[in-house]
Amino acid sequence: MTDIKEIAKTINLNGGNLYLVGGAVRDELLGIKNHDEDYSVTGISFEEFKKLFPMAYVRGKDFPVFSIDNKEFAIARKERKIGIGHKDFDVETDKKITIEQDLERRDITINAIAKEVLTGKIIDPFGGIEDLKNKKIRAVSNHFEEDPLRVYRVARFASQFDFKVDENTIIMMTSLKNELASLSVERVYNEFSKALLTDKPSIFFDVLKQSNVLDVHFKEIYDLIGAEQPLKYHPEGDSYNHTMIVLDKVANKTKELEIRFSALVHDLGKGTTPKEEYPHHFNHEKRGAELVKNMGKRLKLPTRLIKCGVTSCLEHMRGGIFDKMTTTKKVKFIERVNSTILGLDGLQIIVDADDMTSKNNNSNQFAKLGHEIINCTNGNEIMKECGITEGKEVANKMHEVRVKYLKKL
Repeated sequence: MTDIKEIAKTINLNGGNLYLVGGAVRDELLGIKNHDEDYSVTGISFEEFKKLFPMAYVRGKDFPVFSIDNKEFAIARKERKIGIGHKDFDVETDKKITIEQDLERRDITINAIAKEVLTGKIIDPFGGIEDLKNKKIRAVSNHFEEDPLRVYRVARFASQFDFKVDENTIIMMTSLKNELASLSVERVYNEFSKALLTDKPSIFFDVLKQSNVLDVHFKEIYDLIGAEQPLKYHPEGDSYNHTMIVLDKVANKTKELEIRFSALVHDLGKGTTPKEEYPHHFNHEKRGAELVKNMGKRLKLPTRLIKCGVTSCLEHMRGGIFDKMTTTKKVKFIERVNSTILGLDGLQIIVDADDMTSKNNNSNQFAKLGHEIINCTNGNEIMKECGITEGKEVANKMHEVRVKYLKKL
């Protein structure tokens, strides 16, 4: 493995300098482990770097970078937007471009800090360290408005670090609304999924809401705003507020993306309830399942997420009244949910988080009971004992045995 200091010395001997940049510096200052190392090279050209380090692998078309031992090295550059969207930039690389000029093209100040490799000197021309201390996300310059993807990156970073977004940066994000549609849904999903995996994913949606851009790619979430709920069961407010609370509660219980996504969409159908029916939301479960499918298709979400979201929509209300079901319905519910990707345990986490009125409700703990009931039967044994092989007959017999088992408990 090549020593980074040796690379820096070679660059230095040839009239250049090497800097650690971006998230690696930010995370180091925050005391967070970061396995990705990005470096900026000043004072030498692309061709000179190639000659000095022939073992380096060149990748990327728009902005070629060198890769050595999973570390990325980019020649310092300036950028100028020449079109609409995320990719239309005129890139200028020159030996005279300084590290400060290279940092100026970056999105937010906490990502525009560099560390000189040989000396350890910190270069912070835009006040990123101060913003880290104040837990603030702030655009480096007006160049922020040249890349619409930065809207979602800012929302994701705010969620990741639990930072507030600077008011002027919010204004810039709002100004990019018309360009967001030019982004590929793959890029949007990348930021969306990362945000869902943060400790407090609701911040991602709150920042987009604050910037008046939530409806561009997340119309179904936006439609939850103002959807009234029965105050007796939902003192937290409208369906949007409820969803954000449930999402954060679920995030506190599991790191599984599928379960977190299922929490986000569990009440999606409430966004399409006619206002004359407020505060009730009749049949919102079925409407929600269709909305998840539409959202999944539009954003090209993984099939696993879509299937889990549909299960969450259709089954979370039944999970909430599990204790009131008849024995037969309980078993059918358990069998049905157990056969899904979300599963009993995933749905249980969502149902628990969905309950806003009781602090210690143990009456609807169906997951543990469900596993016990499922495990009390064995298909092979039933086939032997009953002399049946037909799949449907076996399933019916297993259901019958489970109902009898539950009645005895």
